[in-house]
Amino acid sequence: MLSRSAEDLFWMTRYMERAENTARILDVSNRMALLPSAEGSRSLHWAPALQIGPDPEAFYERYEKPDQRSVISFMALDRGNPSSIWCCIREARENARAERSKISTEMWESLNDTWLEVQNLDFERLEVWGYRKFFDWIKNRSHLFRGVTLGTLIQDDGFQFARLGAFFERADNTARILDVKYHVLLPSPGDIGGVVDYYQWGALLRSVSAFAAYRKVYRDAIRPSAVAEMLILNEDLPRSLHACHRAIGETLDDLCDGRKLECRRLAGEIHACLKFGRIDEVIEKGLHEFLNDFILRNNRLGSQIQQDFMMTDVVVVN
Repeated sequence: MLSRSAEDLFWMTRYMERAENTARILDVSNRMALLPSAEGSRSLHWAPALQIGPDPEAFYERYEKPDQRSVISFMALDRGNPSSIWCCIREARENARAERSKISTEMWESLNDTWLEVQNLDFERLEVWGYRKFFDWIKNRSHLFRGVTLGTLIQDDGFQFARLGAFFERADNTARILDVKYHVLLPSPGDIGGVVDYYQWGALLRSVSAFAAYRKVYRDAIRPSAVAEMLILNEDLPRSLHACHRAIGETLDDLCDGRKLECRRLAGEIHACLKFGRIDEVIEKGLHEFLNDFILRNNRLGSQIQQDFMMTDVVVVN
Protein backbone atom coordinates (compact mmCIF):
# COMPACT_ATOMS: atom_id res chain seq x y z
CA MET A 1 0.00 0.00 0.00
CA LEU A 2 1.08 3.65 -0.32
CA SER A 3 3.62 4.73 2.29
CA ARG A 4 1.53 7.77 3.16
CA SER A 5 -1.51 5.61 3.89
CA ALA A 6 0.60 3.27 6.00
CA GLU A 7 1.87 6.21 8.04
CA ASP A 8 -1.63 7.65 8.54
CA LEU A 9 -3.04 4.35 9.80
CA PHE A 10 0.00 3.69 11.99
CA TRP A 11 -0.32 7.07 13.71
CA MET A 12 -4.12 6.99 13.86
CA THR A 13 -4.05 4.10 16.31
CA ARG A 14 -0.95 5.39 18.09
CA TYR A 15 -2.64 8.67 18.90
CA MET A 16 -5.81 7.00 20.14
CA GLU A 17 -3.78 4.61 22.29
CA ARG A 18 -1.80 7.56 23.63
CA ALA A 19 -5.00 9.40 24.59
CA GLU A 20 -6.15 6.35 26.53
CA ASN A 21 -2.79 5.94 28.24
CA THR A 22 -2.75 9.59 29.28
CA ALA A 23 -6.25 9.25 30.73
CA ARG A 24 -5.07 6.21 32.70
CA ILE A 25 -2.09 8.10 34.13
CA LEU A 26 -4.20 11.09 35.14
CA ASP A 27 -6.89 8.89 36.68
CA VAL A 28 -4.37 7.07 38.87
CA SER A 29 -2.64 10.32 39.87
CA ASN A 30 -5.99 11.79 40.86
CA ARG A 31 -6.90 8.72 42.93
CA MET A 32 -3.54 8.71 44.71
CA ALA A 33 -3.74 12.43 45.49
CA LEU A 34 -7.07 11.86 47.26
CA LEU A 35 -5.64 9.33 49.73
CA PRO A 36 -5.31 10.57 53.34
CA SER A 37 -1.57 9.89 53.17
CA ALA A 38 -1.28 12.43 50.36
CA GLU A 39 -2.38 15.34 52.55
CA GLY A 40 0.21 18.10 52.40
CA SER A 41 2.20 16.46 49.59
CA ARG A 42 -0.26 16.22 46.72
CA SER A 43 2.23 17.54 44.20
CA LEU A 44 4.26 14.37 44.74
CA HIS A 45 1.47 12.47 43.01
CA TRP A 46 1.10 14.92 40.11
CA ALA A 47 4.72 15.67 39.22
CA PRO A 48 5.55 12.03 38.25
CA ALA A 49 2.75 12.05 35.66
CA LEU A 50 4.67 14.74 33.77
CA GLN A 51 7.79 12.57 33.63
CA ILE A 52 5.98 9.99 31.53
CA GLY A 53 5.37 12.48 28.73
CA PRO A 54 7.90 13.41 26.05
CA ASP A 55 8.71 16.92 27.27
CA PRO A 56 8.10 17.55 30.99
CA GLU A 57 10.00 20.85 30.80
CA ALA A 58 7.29 22.27 28.53
CA PHE A 59 4.91 22.16 31.50
CA TYR A 60 7.05 24.49 33.60
CA GLU A 61 7.24 27.02 30.77
CA ARG A 62 3.49 27.67 31.16
CA TYR A 63 2.60 26.57 34.71
CA GLU A 64 4.12 27.38 38.10
CA LYS A 65 3.74 24.09 39.94
CA PRO A 66 2.35 20.59 39.34
CA ASP A 67 -1.01 20.46 41.08
CA GLN A 68 -4.33 18.92 40.10
CA ARG A 69 -5.59 21.79 37.97
CA SER A 70 -2.35 22.55 36.14
CA VAL A 71 -1.36 18.95 35.35
CA ILE A 72 -4.83 17.96 34.16
CA SER A 73 -5.02 21.14 32.08
CA PHE A 74 -1.64 20.42 30.50
CA MET A 75 -2.04 16.69 29.88
CA ALA A 76 -5.73 16.62 29.02
CA LEU A 77 -6.70 19.90 27.37
CA ASP A 78 -3.61 21.96 26.48
CA ARG A 79 -3.68 22.79 22.75
CA GLY A 80 0.05 23.51 22.87
CA ASN A 81 0.98 20.10 24.26
CA PRO A 82 1.12 17.66 21.32
CA SER A 83 0.66 14.70 23.67
CA SER A 84 -2.41 16.05 25.48
CA ILE A 85 -5.62 14.05 25.19
CA TRP A 86 -7.19 16.87 23.17
CA CYS A 87 -4.33 16.94 20.64
CA CYS A 88 -4.13 13.15 20.40
CA ILE A 89 -7.82 12.81 19.57
CA ARG A 90 -7.58 15.61 17.03
CA GLU A 91 -4.57 14.01 15.33
CA ALA A 92 -6.16 10.54 15.37
CA ARG A 93 -9.21 12.00 13.63
CA GLU A 94 -7.09 13.90 11.08
CA ASN A 95 -5.17 10.74 10.18
CA ALA A 96 -8.45 8.84 9.89
CA ARG A 97 -9.95 11.60 7.72
CA ALA A 98 -7.04 11.29 5.31
CA GLU A 99 -7.80 7.57 4.94
CA ARG A 100 -11.61 7.62 4.83
CA SER A 101 -11.60 5.23 1.86
CA LYS A 102 -9.42 2.70 3.68
CA ILE A 103 -11.16 2.54 7.06
CA SER A 104 -14.69 1.46 7.89
CA THR A 105 -17.58 3.87 8.36
CA GLU A 106 -17.89 2.73 11.97
CA MET A 107 -14.25 3.59 12.67
CA TRP A 108 -14.68 7.09 11.29
CA GLU A 109 -17.91 7.70 13.18
CA SER A 110 -16.32 6.50 16.43
CA LEU A 111 -13.37 8.90 16.12
CA ASN A 112 -15.44 11.77 14.79
CA ASP A 113 -18.00 11.49 17.61
CA THR A 114 -15.19 11.48 20.17
CA TRP A 115 -13.66 14.60 18.64
CA LEU A 116 -16.99 16.44 18.55
CA GLU A 117 -17.34 15.87 22.30
CA VAL A 118 -13.88 17.22 23.21
CA GLN A 119 -13.12 19.90 20.62
CA ASN A 120 -14.68 22.74 22.65
CA LEU A 121 -13.97 21.27 26.08
CA ASP A 122 -12.33 23.60 28.61
CA PHE A 123 -11.34 23.09 32.24
CA GLU A 124 -14.55 24.51 33.67
CA ARG A 125 -16.67 22.13 31.61
CA LEU A 126 -14.34 19.29 32.55
CA GLU A 127 -14.87 20.03 36.25
CA VAL A 128 -18.64 19.89 35.75
CA TRP A 129 -18.23 16.61 33.85
CA GLY A 130 -16.08 15.17 36.64
CA TYR A 131 -12.47 14.05 36.35
CA ARG A 132 -13.09 10.34 36.87
CA LYS A 133 -16.08 10.30 34.54
CA PHE A 134 -14.05 12.04 31.85
CA PHE A 135 -11.07 9.69 32.19
CA ASP A 136 -13.35 6.65 32.12
CA TRP A 137 -15.11 8.07 29.06
CA ILE A 138 -11.80 8.49 27.20
CA LYS A 139 -10.81 4.92 28.03
CA ASN A 140 -14.20 3.63 26.90
CA ARG A 141 -13.99 5.57 23.62
CA SER A 142 -10.57 4.05 22.98
CA HIS A 143 -11.93 0.58 23.76
CA LEU A 144 -14.84 1.21 21.40
CA PHE A 145 -12.54 2.33 18.60
CA ARG A 146 -10.28 -0.69 19.11
CA GLY A 147 -13.25 -3.06 19.06
CA VAL A 148 -14.76 -1.43 15.99
CA THR A 149 -11.39 -1.67 14.22
CA LEU A 150 -11.09 -5.38 14.98
CA GLY A 151 -14.70 -6.04 14.08
CA THR A 152 -15.10 -4.03 10.87
CA LEU A 153 -11.75 -3.38 9.16
CA ILE A 154 -10.67 -5.86 6.51
CA GLN A 155 -7.47 -7.52 7.69
CA ASP A 156 -5.17 -6.41 4.91
CA ASP A 157 -1.95 -4.38 5.13
CA GLY A 158 -3.87 -1.35 6.37
CA PHE A 159 -5.19 -3.33 9.32
CA GLN A 160 -1.66 -4.56 10.09
CA PHE A 161 -0.25 -1.01 10.19
CA ALA A 162 -3.11 0.08 12.47
CA ARG A 163 -2.44 -2.88 14.75
CA LEU A 164 1.30 -2.15 14.71
CA GLY A 165 0.78 1.43 15.88
CA ALA A 166 -1.38 0.43 18.84
CA PHE A 167 1.04 -2.18 20.20
CA PHE A 168 4.05 0.03 19.59
CA GLU A 169 2.54 2.90 21.60
CA ARG A 170 1.34 0.58 24.36
CA ALA A 171 4.79 -0.94 24.89
CA ASP A 172 6.43 2.46 25.16
CA ASN A 173 3.87 3.69 27.67
CA THR A 174 4.13 0.63 29.92
CA ALA A 175 7.93 1.01 30.06
CA ARG A 176 7.70 4.70 30.94
CA ILE A 177 5.10 4.16 33.69
CA LEU A 178 7.17 1.42 35.32
CA ASP A 179 10.38 3.45 35.11
CA VAL A 180 8.77 6.51 36.70
CA LYS A 181 7.37 4.41 39.54
CA TYR A 182 10.79 3.09 40.50
CA HIS A 183 12.73 6.32 40.20
CA VAL A 184 10.33 9.18 40.88
CA LEU A 185 7.61 7.94 43.20
CA LEU A 186 10.11 6.25 45.52
CA PRO A 187 12.92 8.75 46.10
CA SER A 188 13.77 7.25 49.50
CA PRO A 189 14.52 3.58 50.24
CA GLY A 190 12.68 4.03 53.53
CA ASP A 191 9.40 4.36 51.64
CA ILE A 192 9.63 0.83 50.27
CA GLY A 193 7.26 -1.67 51.86
CA GLY A 194 5.03 0.82 53.64
CA VAL A 195 1.31 1.33 53.34
CA VAL A 196 1.72 4.18 50.88
CA ASP A 197 4.06 2.02 48.82
CA TYR A 198 1.42 -0.74 48.65
CA TYR A 199 -1.21 1.67 47.34
CA GLN A 200 1.22 3.13 44.82
CA TRP A 201 2.03 -0.28 43.37
CA GLY A 202 -1.66 -1.13 43.33
CA ALA A 203 -2.33 2.12 41.49
CA LEU A 204 0.40 1.27 38.99
CA LEU A 205 -1.22 -2.10 38.28
CA ARG A 206 -4.62 -0.48 37.87
CA SER A 207 -3.18 2.08 35.48
CA VAL A 208 -2.45 -0.75 33.04
CA SER A 209 -5.54 -2.82 33.95
CA ALA A 210 -3.38 -5.50 35.54
CA PHE A 211 -4.46 -5.54 39.21
CA ALA A 212 -6.83 -8.51 38.88
CA ALA A 213 -4.36 -10.33 36.64
CA TYR A 214 -1.60 -9.86 39.24
CA ARG A 215 -3.81 -11.37 41.95
CA LYS A 216 -4.60 -14.31 39.72
CA VAL A 217 -0.96 -15.02 38.83
CA TYR A 218 0.86 -14.32 42.12
CA ARG A 219 -1.86 -14.71 44.78
CA ASP A 220 0.11 -12.80 47.42
CA ALA A 221 0.98 -9.30 48.54
CA ILE A 222 2.10 -6.82 45.94
CA ARG A 223 5.86 -7.10 45.52
CA PRO A 224 7.80 -4.63 43.33
CA SER A 225 9.86 -7.38 41.68
CA ALA A 226 6.73 -9.38 40.83
CA VAL A 227 5.04 -6.28 39.40
CA ALA A 228 8.10 -5.57 37.27
CA GLU A 229 8.21 -9.19 36.11
CA MET A 230 4.56 -9.12 35.13
CA LEU A 231 4.71 -5.83 33.24
CA ILE A 232 7.95 -6.69 31.45
CA LEU A 233 8.18 -10.44 30.89
CA ASN A 234 4.68 -11.96 31.20
CA GLU A 235 3.57 -12.80 27.65
CA ASP A 236 -0.07 -13.33 28.64
CA LEU A 237 -0.69 -9.82 30.03
CA PRO A 238 -1.97 -7.67 27.10
CA ARG A 239 -0.07 -4.55 28.15
CA SER A 240 3.25 -6.17 29.08
CA LEU A 241 6.36 -5.40 27.04
CA HIS A 242 6.63 -9.07 26.07
CA ALA A 243 3.04 -9.36 24.84
CA CYS A 244 3.27 -6.12 22.87
CA HIS A 245 6.48 -7.10 21.13
CA ARG A 246 5.24 -10.59 20.39
CA ALA A 247 2.33 -8.94 18.55
CA ILE A 248 4.70 -6.46 16.86
CA GLY A 249 6.86 -9.33 15.61
CA GLU A 250 3.86 -11.25 14.26
CA THR A 251 2.55 -8.13 12.52
CA LEU A 252 5.92 -7.37 10.92
CA ASP A 253 6.13 -10.97 9.70
CA ASP A 254 2.93 -10.36 7.72
CA LEU A 255 4.06 -6.97 6.44
CA CYS A 256 7.58 -8.05 5.49
CA ASP A 257 6.21 -11.09 3.62
CA GLY A 258 9.54 -12.88 3.58
CA ARG A 259 11.67 -9.80 2.92
CA LYS A 260 14.64 -9.43 5.25
CA LEU A 261 14.03 -5.87 6.37
CA GLU A 262 16.04 -4.22 9.11
CA CYS A 263 12.94 -3.41 11.17
CA ARG A 264 12.14 -7.12 11.48
CA ARG A 265 15.65 -7.86 12.73
CA LEU A 266 15.45 -5.11 15.34
CA ALA A 267 12.02 -6.31 16.48
CA GLY A 268 13.37 -9.85 16.76
CA GLU A 269 16.23 -8.70 18.99
CA ILE A 270 13.87 -6.88 21.37
CA HIS A 271 11.43 -9.80 21.50
CA ALA A 272 14.22 -12.32 22.19
CA CYS A 273 15.44 -10.18 25.12
CA LEU A 274 11.94 -10.15 26.60
CA LYS A 275 11.17 -13.79 25.86
CA PHE A 276 14.30 -15.22 27.44
CA GLY A 277 14.98 -12.56 30.07
CA ARG A 278 14.81 -13.14 33.84
CA ILE A 279 13.61 -10.50 36.25
CA ASP A 280 16.34 -11.14 38.83
CA GLU A 281 18.99 -10.44 36.18
CA VAL A 282 17.12 -7.33 35.03
CA ILE A 283 16.94 -5.91 38.57
CA GLU A 284 20.54 -6.88 39.35
CA LYS A 285 21.81 -4.98 36.31
CA GLY A 286 19.46 -2.06 37.01
CA LEU A 287 15.78 -1.76 36.18
CA HIS A 288 16.11 1.89 35.16
CA GLU A 289 18.95 1.06 32.80
CA PHE A 290 16.97 -1.83 31.31
CA LEU A 291 13.84 0.26 30.75
CA ASN A 292 15.76 3.21 29.39
CA ASP A 293 17.54 0.91 26.96
CA PHE A 294 14.20 -0.63 25.98
CA ILE A 295 12.67 2.78 25.25
CA LEU A 296 15.66 3.76 23.11
CA ARG A 297 15.56 0.48 21.19
CA ASN A 298 11.81 0.74 20.79
CA ASN A 299 12.19 4.26 19.38
CA ARG A 300 14.93 3.05 17.05
CA LEU A 301 12.59 0.33 15.83
CA GLY A 302 9.87 2.91 15.21
CA SER A 303 12.28 5.01 13.18
CA GLN A 304 13.31 1.97 11.17
CA ILE A 305 9.68 1.00 10.50
CA GLN A 306 9.11 4.46 9.06
CA GLN A 307 12.19 4.12 6.87
CA ASP A 308 11.29 0.64 5.61
CA PHE A 309 7.58 1.19 4.98
CA MET A 310 6.81 4.90 5.04
CA MET A 311 9.89 6.29 3.29
CA THR A 312 10.60 8.71 6.11
CA ASP A 313 13.60 9.04 8.40
CA VAL A 314 12.01 10.23 11.64
CA VAL A 315 13.09 9.27 15.13
CA VAL A 316 9.95 8.22 17.03
CA VAL A 317 9.68 10.23 20.24
CA ASN A 318 6.79 9.85 22.70
